Amino acid sequence: MTTLIKEVKQKKHSKQGMLENVMEQFEHAAELVNLNPNIKKILSVTNNELIIHFPVRMDNGDVEIFKGYRVQHNNALGPYKGGLRYHPTIDIDAVKALAMWMTWKTALAGLPYGGAKGGIQMDPKKYSLGELERITRRFTYALGDNIGPEHDIPAPDVNTNAQTMAWIADTYMSTKKPSERSKNQHVVTGKPIGSGGLEGRDRATGYGVFLNIKFWAEQKNVHLKDKTFIVQGFGNVGYWAAHFLEKEGAKLVGVQDVFGTIINKEGLVVENLLDYTKNNEGSIVGFPNSENRDKEDFFGLDCDICIPAALGNQITEEKAHQIKAFLIAEGANGPTTVEAEKLLLERGVAIIPDILCNSGGVIGSYFEWLQNRNGELWELDEIMERLHKKMKEVFLKVLKVSETKKMDMRSAAYVLAIERLERTYIQRGVFP
Repeated sequence: MTTLIKEVKQKKHSKQGMLENVMEQFEHAAELVNLNPNIKKILSVTNNELIIHFPVRMDNGDVEIFKGYRVQHNNALGPYKGGLRYHPTIDIDAVKALAMWMTWKTALAGLPYGGAKGGIQMDPKKYSLGELERITRRFTYALGDNIGPEHDIPAPDVNTNAQTMAWIADTYMSTKKPSERSKNQHVVTGKPIGSGGLEGRDRATGYGVFLNIKFWAEQKNVHLKDKTFIVQGFGNVGYWAAHFLEKEGAKLVGVQDVFGTIINKEGLVVENLLDYTKNNEGSIVGFPNSENRDKEDFFGLDCDICIPAALGNQITEEKAHQIKAFLIAEGANGPTTVEAEKLLLERGVAIIPDILCNSGGVIGSYFEWLQNRNGELWELDEIMERLHKKMKEVFLKVLKVSETKKMDMRSAAYVLAIERLERTYIQRGVFP
């Protein structure tokens, strides 16, 4: 048993953590592909783990110390790639888990990237825009050459956005000599369009979630028109997935965010709900013609499709019994625990796994990186077409392995990702 697995098994958490989840998933997949034990040792551990404490002056003149993370899991296939999240619950184990998921995600999508993740342990709602800018720039400076356009490329994640990426890019570029600055614009992806961002990057993850649902429905002869769906998390991913599903004729009947849970069996109009949240400090609570529900009731709502698009470990063993949906499309990273998944699969509930379902974001990031690297400008239609083509190709590969090897879609996705990494190590060898 590898060091990291031992370390994880020894944790006395009553609630299973994300790291334990990802390691169990990896162990299971490694057995399925009979993974070379030496390669298994390499993939079981992270390459680099950075914990950075850095000071920032607040608006009132006081100095606050922040704790930032960057975990680089594996770069056998290319530069490290992964988002930065600002959240009070973030810790080293969560970042390790998310970094590993990024490695599987990029490998599965066939991208020339490895996996990384990072963030700052903080609640961004407690800080002004000026403070957030100073925190972000100071964190970027502290990371130094641990990130770079050909080394490690961050992107937005929970509570970070295009503005955050613009600050990071500007800070990083300003540390380079003038003649080199423009060559470093692709140090991050998810930037504003005016600062080298990709048109459509805002919707790439949510559009990818929608496409996976659509592809699954087509293969299973299920019509999406009049199907009902619920979304946990009405941020970027949840909103865009709901937007495209509604266009397909499906009906949003329940939404949950950090503020509460609302339902309407006749359907909630997605655009109206978005407009409402913009004028209600981001909250869905109080939306006209909706009924408030208890937080604990969300996953038990009557629906056909469930989209967890918030944080990890949301669908637990207890919640799995309540789920009435026939399809779960994982918009978030690691929203379903291993125990919950076993119960759901036994009940015949289909699950489109996170490393497939929400990979539209990293594919969009790859397009942005290429656009910056080559000094090109891509049109929105072309981007959406390329995203559609890439996601369909990956979905069909996963479905084929799932059906031919008679395994669930997560196992099939892991098998494809790990086999790609194994081939790379066998071909290249391990440097002595």
